[in-house]
Amino acid sequence: MTDADGGRAARVRAKVRDAAPGLRAFSGYRRQWLVKDVVAGVVLTTLLVPQGMAYAELAGLPAINGLYTSVLCLLAYAVFGPSRILVLGPDSSLGPMIAATVLPLAAAGGDSGRAVAIASVLALLVGAVMVLASVARLGFIADLISRPTMIGYMNGLALTILVGQLPKLCGFSTDADGLLGEVSGVARGLADGKAVPAAVAVGAGGIVLILVLQRWLPKVPAVLVMVLLAMASASLFDLEARGVGLVGTLPTGFPPLSVPHVAWEDLAPLCAGAVGIALVSLADTISNASAFAARTGQEVRGGKEMNAIGAANLAAGLFQGFPVSTSGSRTAVAERAGARTQLTGVVGAVLIVLMLVLFPGLFRNLPQPALAAVVSTAALSLADLSGTVRLWQRRRTEFLLSVAAFLGVALLGVLPGIAVAVGLSILNVFRRAWWPYNTVLGRVPGLEGHHDVRSYPDAELLPGLVIYRFDAPLFFANAKAFRDEVLRLARGEPPPRWILVAAEPVTDVDTTAAEVLEELCQGLEARSVRLVFAELKDPVLGRLRRYGLAHALGGDRFFPTVESAVAAYRAGTGAVWTAAGPPIEIEGEPGRR
Repeated sequence: MTDADGGRAARVRAKVRDAAPGLRAFSGYRRQWLVKDVVAGVVLTTLLVPQGMAYAELAGLPAINGLYTSVLCLLAYAVFGPSRILVLGPDSSLGPMIAATVLPLAAAGGDSGRAVAIASVLALLVGAVMVLASVARLGFIADLISRPTMIGYMNGLALTILVGQLPKLCGFSTDADGLLGEVSGVARGLADGKAVPAAVAVGAGGIVLILVLQRWLPKVPAVLVMVLLAMASASLFDLEARGVGLVGTLPTGFPPLSVPHVAWEDLAPLCAGAVGIALVSLADTISNASAFAARTGQEVRGGKEMNAIGAANLAAGLFQGFPVSTSGSRTAVAERAGARTQLTGVVGAVLIVLMLVLFPGLFRNLPQPALAAVVSTAALSLADLSGTVRLWQRRRTEFLLSVAAFLGVALLGVLPGIAVAVGLSILNVFRRAWWPYNTVLGRVPGLEGHHDVRSYPDAELLPGLVIYRFDAPLFFANAKAFRDEVLRLARGEPPPRWILVAAEPVTDVDTTAAEVLEELCQGLEARSVRLVFAELKDPVLGRLRRYGLAHALGGDRFFPTVESAVAAYRAGTGAVWTAAGPPIEIEGEPGRR
């Protein structure tokens, strides 16, 4: 082989390692990690199986599809995932979104096979969105959901899941749609005596057992213990004869590779659902990856994570799966069990396949209310009531945003709810830029610089000079608010001679704002008030020069520092700093300095 061929081969290997970080990690695998990874894989499987089945039913799909999904996403992430121990799989936060997207479309066909095909296409679309977003470097989109709105969204999602599981916990079903409809349907079912006592006992007992074990014996696999006890109860007390539904024997084997098909008219709602699911999945993935990377000393690579989640969804979609995301709880289980690499997930996937091939009837006596208990406890973990209380204590406006996001999910549904959450986050950013903090500055003896007169009401002022700070970039939405505030200052009695804008926080000036500034300067000149600027950043001043505004206004309006502008004013007027006297009355705002 020539040197050129060797170079090309090396470049190909480098590209493969870059595209598949998991393979690079396995190439440096250490023998002493093997036992820990295998043990962690066995422990993880005890959680993967019941949660996979439970979250599949939460998504409105057969339980078996949750196991297919778990296998494929674990294997795909082991190849493409950059994190050593992050665990993927069906997720409680995505289940209602999948159901909201799939079930209305599947209802037209009326069978579970159509629902599975639609869910698989949805997984392929989510994977495509993730991969394309990674290529386009759109990972920042996850930041469109602020923490307060995410708290509200998750609280609403938790309530929606809990209410949706109540009929299963009670042993009956409803045809209601939406949170209020579900509540009404559950109330009617209970009033009509449809509740099955044995189902209520299994479901409520399962929830209590899981919560108690998680609280007092966190090292004990709470879900596995509850599942084993529920299966034993089903056999000992013949719960099926008492009206309790069981999972039954699962289909034997593993599905073949297949490309799902849906009608063209279904693609539009599926694409909308895929974007929402991808957004929540991405935010969840970055959050979990950051948390566990901090513990292991790894660096979070958002683009690689998006690629890996996309590959996992694509793999799941080709084998009758549905959209997946990372799981903080399952990753924590793997970490506590001693996982060192993604071999833990591979072991879990292999064990699930062996179970499907050799022991498909292993969970045939698992009561349906037990699966509902698994989902319900997962929903409780989504809620963040303490975070909501902190928002109330720290900042009421963000608390109200959280409540609005909660109501969006609870009243409109999970998919419109995510749109509400994103919209509220964007509006909050826009509101802060539209009405930013602005104030007048003065000199405080003993402190360097110039300071907010609201914080220091005894600050010294220069007669005839107002130092004004506007804490935002100037653009089309807030330019008129800036103009109005400056004009109010100019109407003070006695009127100022200079209004000095301390412009360091002004990181941009768009063309609309530039026109407003030019008109404002001309209007103030007619009143013998001069508008000047200090500490404008070089890029911003460069834009003003390109707009022609700096030349039109004159270079003597721009100063490098507030101190130099103040010195120029004092040199021209002989003004001296004086203690603040009675507030200057501004027209329409009595008492405003």
